[in-house]
Parts: sequence; C-alpha cells; structure tokens
Amino acid sequence: MSILAEVPGFLQVFSDGSVLRLAPDHIAPASPTESSIGYMSKDVIIDALKPVTARMFIPSTSGSRDSLPVLVYFHGGGFCIGSTTWYGYHHFLGDLCAAVRCIVLSVDYRLAPENRLPIAYKDCYSSLEWLGCCQSTEPWLDRANLSCLFMSGDSAGGNIAHQVAIMATQDQVPGIQIRGIILIHPYFGSEKRTAEELADGSASYVAMNDLFWNLSIPEGSNRDYSGCNLEAAEISPEEWDRFPSVMVFVAGLDFLKERGVSYAEFMRKRGVKNVKLAEAEGEQHVYHVYHPKSEATRLLQKQMSDFMAAFGTKG
Repeated sequence: MSILAEVPGFLQVFSDGSVLRLAPDHIAPASPTESSIGYMSKDVIIDALKPVTARMFIPSTSGSRDSLPVLVYFHGGGFCIGSTTWYGYHHFLGDLCAAVRCIVLSVDYRLAPENRLPIAYKDCYSSLEWLGCCQSTEPWLDRANLSCLFMSGDSAGGNIAHQVAIMATQDQVPGIQIRGIILIHPYFGSEKRTAEELADGSASYVAMNDLFWNLSIPEGSNRDYSGCNLEAAEISPEEWDRFPSVMVFVAGLDFLKERGVSYAEFMRKRGVKNVKLAEAEGEQHVYHVYHPKSEATRLLQKQMSDFMAAFGTKG
C-alpha cells in the first residue's frame, strides 16, 4: 500500500483510500471544577448521523444575567486536518470566551479527502440550524442572543465562515441574525497564480496549498471551483447587500497574506459594508493556534472583541 499524498507530521493518504491523521496534543473539555480559568466547556452533538460535533464554551465568572453574544468558530487545516479538541484551539477559544463574555461554539465538521467540499460548508451551516432549534433544550444556550451571532475561523475555517455567510444570505436560519464574520488568515485560491505564489522561494508553499486543494475540492474540479476562487461564486447584488460586516486578519510573514488582502478588496468592490483589515506584523500563519497565550494572540482577541462590540454584541 503506497502513500498518495502526505503532509509530514499531520496527514497521510494511502492508495486504498484510507487516511492517517497525526494530530497535535488534544485536550478534554474544561469542567466546572476548573471554572477559575474563566470559562467552562463541553462537547455537544450537532448531527449524530454525519457525524458533526462541537465544543461549546461559556463564561464561568459571575456577572449579570444579560444575554450573551454567540461566536461560531470553524477550525483550519486545509479542510483535511484540525479539530476543536486541539490544544491551541481549546485555549484560544476558551480565553476568548472569557475575555469577550460570549458563548463560543467550535465546530468539528467532516474532513476531506473522505468528505470533499461542499460537505464542510453544509456541516458548518447545520451548526447554525442546531443553534436555532436547540436553544430551548440546551441549558448552556439559555442566555444566548442569537440575534447577535458572529462567525469566525482561521485558514480553511475562514473560507468556511465566508461560504456559510453566503448560504445564510440565501436561506436565513429563523431566529438567527449574523452581525459579522471574522476571518483569520483566510484560505482561498485560483488557477491563476498571485505574485507571491510566483516569487522565488515559494515553490514549497505553493505545492502544499495545491495538495490541500486537490484533496478537498470536488472530484474533477480545479482551483477555480467556487469554494476556492472568489470570482467564481454566483451571488446576486441583493445577496451581497445582505452580507454581514467583515473583519479580515492577515499575518506579516504568512504566505497567504496576499490572498487575505485581496479578499478584503474583493468584498469592498462587491459593496459589502464595514470591511476592515488588520495585519499582525512579524507573525506567521495561524500563530494564535501555535501560541494561544502569546501577546500577539491577546491582541488578536482584543481586536476581535472590539469588532464584535462595534457591530452588535449588545443586540
């Protein structure tokens, strides 16, 4: 049995179709006995048949009984790897939950290549439907203000947040109002190479990106697939007019920085209101996952909090 594709240290795809994922350290949910860290978390089932699960975070500190905004987060990993249970995601989102005083739902969608796009998009959209139908039965949602909902994600998760926002403009979930999306180092592409992708020294990054796209896009498609290439999506002016506010974060040392900047420009040209762009100079791709306790990550959390406050956390 031979290896058809490999991301060293993370993923191996074999000739018989099987996949081996070599994940970083995992962490269990934070129990009520650990509430001194400022939050509690637990795992919930979004759809047992697919399956789709999520890790939910709520603030544990005492305070008013006011309703709380909701942040739905989609992890990165080129659509092929990643999990809500990874150490970096758990701590980043738990600390964000405590700092912002919001409810966080971190979604574990099905992964490629076993489940190619658009499955991840549909799985993540189903998390909005779950929120809409389960608020009355899930105790941790009794303070959730679903009219103040934000979506976020890093890398491929940023791509997912954008795609789910498009789906929501076309078929809105009753009771939910998406106030904004927050994309961290978003992952997009196209058959046409950017200047950065053509630059000397970029060959290894291009090869890695191509590998993830080839494993995740539908069979027979290429990087001009609408989930990859922003220009290929068919969206009406009315739908763009309903698109929520956008915050885009890029990292100065990230190979995908150029794509992130282009995304912000694309959204402005489509008439999307309130498109903001921020750069973390001297930082690498998804630094907040690898260094969830760093000063740069704390600043990112503060900027996310400010965006949410500016665009509707108070309802």
